[in-house]
Amino acid sequence: MSSRRTVLFLAAGLAAACLRSLAADEVFDFEVLRYDAKMLAAKPYAPRPSSVPEALLKLSYDQFRDIRFRPAESLWRRDRLPFELQFFHPGFNFDQTVQISIVRGNAVDRVPFSPALFDYGMNRVPSVRSTMGFAGFRILYPLNKPGDEIGAFLGASYFRFVCQRAVYGLSARGLAINTGEPGGEEFPVFREFWVERPLPDSKALVVYALLDGPSATGAYRFSIAPGAETVTEVHEVLYCRRNPAALGLAPLTSMFWHGKNTNTSYDDFRPEVHDSDGLMIYTGAGEWIWRPLTNPNSARIASFSDENPRGFGLIQRARQFEDYQDLEAFYHLRPSAWVEPIGRWAKGSVRLLELHADDESNDNVTAFWVPESLPQAGDPIELSYKIHWSMEQIHPPAGYAVATRIGRTKTHEPDLERFLVDFDGAYLSKQGPDPLIEPVVTVGAGATLVNSTVQKNPFNGTWRVAFALKSDGNGRPVELRCFLRKPPHVLTETWSYLWQP
Repeated sequence: MSSRRTVLFLAAGLAAACLRSLAADEVFDFEVLRYDAKMLAAKPYAPRPSSVPEALLKLSYDQFRDIRFRPAESLWRRDRLPFELQFFHPGFNFDQTVQISIVRGNAVDRVPFSPALFDYGMNRVPSVRSTMGFAGFRILYPLNKPGDEIGAFLGASYFRFVCQRAVYGLSARGLAINTGEPGGEEFPVFREFWVERPLPDSKALVVYALLDGPSATGAYRFSIAPGAETVTEVHEVLYCRRNPAALGLAPLTSMFWHGKNTNTSYDDFRPEVHDSDGLMIYTGAGEWIWRPLTNPNSARIASFSDENPRGFGLIQRARQFEDYQDLEAFYHLRPSAWVEPIGRWAKGSVRLLELHADDESNDNVTAFWVPESLPQAGDPIELSYKIHWSMEQIHPPAGYAVATRIGRTKTHEPDLERFLVDFDGAYLSKQGPDPLIEPVVTVGAGATLVNSTVQKNPFNGTWRVAFALKSDGNGRPVELRCFLRKPPHVLTETWSYLWQP
């Protein structure tokens, strides 16, 4: 019997027998996982050798893409449960594997690797051990229609989800360590996953993960509730082997190549290309801040100090197809991700790192929370939060910035840099021209505000703030802030920008 035929024969009965019990008396819950993370942190970090055969690692990109999971072997499909799991095959760049187990009550059953789960296309079926593990897994749920993929855990500590009407865009991570710091970033990984078997009427799927890296370990619990807004509730307990320079909590990762505020030509037919166009923050003091994303020439870090933040996220505000003109990538359907802290997070800062991107193929933006202080290494760091994956326009109840444009004129004061910031909102759109509505523009060291105006746009109901700056010639980055007010009331969020003359 040929190898291909053997695989097909084995596949027929695999789903019913794919779970292998580890131990008759084994039990599992979050406290067990937390204890395991603590014990792991007490030992020196030991990177795991790859269990992936060399032949799989030598596959080309196209060869690796030719390996596909067999939909009929989706875990729980034959049981007609609301959630299903499919698994990613190791190989190519995925040289590390994760073990995946199913939790039913307190009992644990590991999912063994088997070639019978996959269609290898033109590739040769490999000879591998059942203990090899998987590169990761995807989750299916009838979000818009049966069999929709709603999320995946794949690579290091990355995961991402979609909501109704959305396509994949930005990602989240379990932890960011020393991101943007001298000496380079550390990428801890999820070593093992446990997934609770859902009930026939389950509306949420629970996933546990064990994280490990040179500086820290962690126990994670994810409760994933898909819908018009998919909500991922995260509870984590971290243990540092050594306290890093920057411990990034609730990190989000996205891509920004060019947008309305880009005056560099990339020879691209699309007006905008990005998964997210801004960082939004709702501070503990009640201020809303909007920071349009950029594609800087070199790495750029911004830090927004806060105490007990109410939320932050990477947002896709431009929602019209005309903003992108892309019939393949569908950037207008990429979700926003909003982090909502649960409980008090004390003092710290939301940090934004922007890297230069030559194209749209790599993520170049990340945002996360950095605590002002950490407990002694070895003591637990415990926090909870929700990530809202949404297509809805997430914005403050007052006015909000909808566009940022930057440029010069060749005929009128060409030495000045001009900024146009458009604000919208329920109150603003209903207001006619009002001389009491005024712009408040703040310019940091390195430039001078020459003039500013505000006017109602009669064509779309927005309000446009226009202001011009003159650089002092030192070439230093200049911090800018702008909002609208009608004394004594503030009418909009605070637009925040770092201008590089």
